[in-house]
Order: sequence, then structure tokens, then C-alpha cells
Amino acid sequence: MLIFNDTEEKAAEKAIAALADMIPLEAIQPPHSPTLVFPGLEIRLHQRRVLKDGADIYLTRLEYGALCYLAASPGRVFTKAQIFESVWSMESESCQSSVASVICNLRKKIEPDSKNPTYIKTVLGIGYKFASGE
Repeated sequence: MLIFNDTEEKAAEKAIAALADMIPLEAIQPPHSPTLVFPGLEIRLHQRRVLKDGADIYLTRLEYGALCYLAASPGRVFTKAQIFESVWSMESESCQSSVASVICNLRKKIEPDSKNPTYIKTVLGIGYKFASGE
């Protein structure tokens, strides 16, 4: 951070104005606040909100992290270790039951029928993947 007195600030503004006239500058667009949208499910990343059929769904930090991790790459299969390391932010040694528990709770909250999941599919012997819900 730079701190200027009034004289220095005016000099800096003049220098920037002079450079702006000589160098073509492009306007910087504000960062895009992504929203992941699937049939019946919306994940507003910039607000940390999940809506199921338009209604807010309360998710724990781990549930939300797992959902965002999977939904950001629909169709990609992730191992339980990959999910654990990304969401828990620590090395995975015996993560199997932790990830399975979070996925089970997440399915109860977002799936139309948690016994027949639409969004979070199990890939036997490997882990989980997020389907688009179609």
C-alpha cells in the first residue's frame, strides 16, 4: 500500500492520466460470480447458497464443499480420497466413512429421492460423480 500526501497524490494522478493517453487501456470487468444451474438445483457460488426447486437448502460446510467440488465438473469421477483432500483440506488416510457420510447427508437434502440419486451418483469401487440431473 502506498500513502501519498496531497502534492504526491496530484503528481501521481497527472502521471497516470498522461500514461492513459499514450497507452490504450481496457476497462476491467468485475469478476464473474458463477452460478451452477441444473434441473431443480441451483448453486450460487458467490452467495454460498443452494436452492432446490427455488427453496434455500441449508448445508454444512463439508456438504457444501463436496457439492461444489463435484458439481463444478459434471460427469467427472472423483475418488473419495480426492474429495476428502479437497473439501477437508488435509491428507486422506482413512477418509472412506467421512466422505460417504457427507454424501449420504447431502443426498438427503438435495435429491428428489435419496435412495435413487439424480445428481450424485456412486461409481462402484471408485467414488462419486455429479450428473446434471437429467
